[in-house]
Amino acid sequence: MKSMDLSVLIYNITKQFPKEEIYALVSQLKRSAVSISSNIAEGSGRNSDKEFIQFLSIAYGSSCELDTQIELSKRLNFISEEAYSNITSEIIEIQKMIFKLKSKLLNNLEM
Repeated sequence: MKSMDLSVLIYNITKQFPKEEIYALVSQLKRSAVSISSNIAEGSGRNSDKEFIQFLSIAYGSSCELDTQIELSKRLNFISEEAYSNITSEIIEIQKMIFKLKSKLLNNLEM
């Protein structure tokens, strides 16, 4: 799952962050990243498309949160421009996938 790959990437890249960020930005980055795949998984296990859509919305929100935290990490010079570009392109791709799946489920509800 692409969102789990993103979580692994975030876990690996935050290993190089300053130690004083472990309970601040690093913790937030990890929680946001894990929240994406966790909410997709939980939503897919629900009993209805309506519930799944709700969890996809939460996953999308977590991806937006992660995007903001990655931008902050770049501004603080905790990650390189290259890492920033790689991570943001992954986030955008995941957001597109979530949006498409959510749209498909919404269309199913309208039928």
